[in-house]
Amino acid sequence: GKGIVKALLNNGGTVVVADIEEQPIQETVAEFKEFGPVEGYVTDVSNEGSVEDLSQYVFGKYERCNFLFNNAGVGSGGGGKAWQNEPNDWKWCFGVNVFGPANGVISFVPKMIESRQPGHVINTSSGDGGFAPVPMASVYASSKAAVSCFTEALNHQLLEETDNMGASVFYPSGGLMNTGLFTSQRNRPKELERVRGGTGRKSMSFEELKSLLEKSGRDVKVADLDEMGEFVVAAVKERRYIIGRDLDDTVELLHRRADAISDFLCPPHHEMGI
Repeated sequence: GKGIVKALLNNGGTVVVADIEEQPIQETVAEFKEFGPVEGYVTDVSNEGSVEDLSQYVFGKYERCNFLFNNAGVGSGGGGKAWQNEPNDWKWCFGVNVFGPANGVISFVPKMIESRQPGHVINTSSGDGGFAPVPMASVYASSKAAVSCFTEALNHQLLEETDNMGASVFYPSGGLMNTGLFTSQRNRPKELERVRGGTGRKSMSFEELKSLLEKSGRDVKVADLDEMGEFVVAAVKERRYIIGRDLDDTVELLHRRADAISDFLCPPHHEMGI
């Protein structure tokens, strides 16, 4: 998210940053205000009223929104096995990862269309579910698969409805990314806490995941977030539908999945995408 904010400012944009917490917003604004006009607005993307308040603020002040980035995301925090997850894992993960983009589209897109300004919606999916599931993350992978299908349908609709709007799906790739996803459990609502406690696998920190992958023999590349932000904004300006880097392995996997599907077999799954 921060990499995208910086890239937008470097390209002459005005940015409104939305976050569920006030402190990260203030830190982000302070970090990037030297690059251009940026402000923050506290928003719970899982709450349609909160997102509607954000859209009313943006259009009330600026009268337009050219780029809508639905980037907020959380891990399920539940566990590896599907039967170890609880309903609250699904409610929390889908509330942010799926209803977040849905609420953004519902509140912003009608106003974007009405403004008659060029506009684009960018929804963040994941290599870990967006193309193929990672078995150890069934809830998270399911949410990101939903985002991928939703964005594809949205893009077709916008292309039919307008002559200056579209949508893209962003697959963070090209290295392990140290983002707020790793600390998202701190914002899990009390009413959606796990009832059975430790039956599942707790969320890992960035350093824990990096260490685990290295111990397994993986050559772990850590992505440069500023560079990634510039890549994303450049791809959006080119109106690419799929935004991602180093996708050769993913394309090869999709070919193997297609072969399996044609034989009525369960397709091969995705290893953790880094």
